[in-house]
Amino acid sequence: MTDSVRVERDGAVGRIVFDRPDANNAMDATAAEGLRAAAADLASDDDCRCIVFTGVGGVFNTGADLTALDGDERDETAIRALAGTLHEFVGTLAHAPKPVACGVNGVAAGGGIGPALVGDVVIAAASARFQFAYPAIGLSADGGSSYFLPRLVGMREAQRIAMRDEPVDAAEADELGLVTETVPDDEFDDALRSEAKALAAGPTRAYAETRELLWTSLDHGLGEQLAREADRIAGLTQTADYQAGYAAFFGEKSPDFTGE
Repeated sequence: MTDSVRVERDGAVGRIVFDRPDANNAMDATAAEGLRAAAADLASDDDCRCIVFTGVGGVFNTGADLTALDGDERDETAIRALAGTLHEFVGTLAHAPKPVACGVNGVAAGGGIGPALVGDVVIAAASARFQFAYPAIGLSADGGSSYFLPRLVGMREAQRIAMRDEPVDAAEADELGLVTETVPDDEFDDALRSEAKALAAGPTRAYAETRELLWTSLDHGLGEQLAREADRIAGLTQTADYQAGYAAFFGEKSPDFTGE
């Protein structure tokens, strides 16, 4: 996609790798556009049944590249544009019609927190660290962090993380529910790859409906959500994956899901 963003294919898994170690995986306009474009391509690619996002070099994503800014009121246009591109990237991952796995291989700070938390499954290396970071430069949240944090850890913990700006290490992130699992650094790549392959082998359309129901559940009352659940589950009886799962339930073999 760009020099700092590459897409790797592993069967039905599409990996977005943020590779800008010379800038501590901070995002300038070009890098942000590369992430946005990569996510859009994989989200619309039927051959990709699971999207992975991760970083390199012990750094996941440290938000905006401050060296590309001026540090005064002239930055409004640049910040607005960068946030807009980042938000398209996060929104595309959140609404993709397939599961998303995030591999937090190191530091996630500022605008990197939202992309770290958007996954249906989030695997963190033991050396990973989350840092809200915005107060240090006099700015407020972006990248979806103000959306994800209270939903994942509750309002009081979200306020503590944001207002005190204290780093959250991998062990605490696991305890709080920010991540799905923490693994030793030397097991991180294998764990992320295994998780992605399992998701890619699953019932893609069922996953898509479930993730949409979960993402929007807080926007609806119980009655409306129950109606939406009934509509989705009934509609999925028309899929090949349902037929394969039904047959396997009464047979001896595991279902061979195709995502159709």
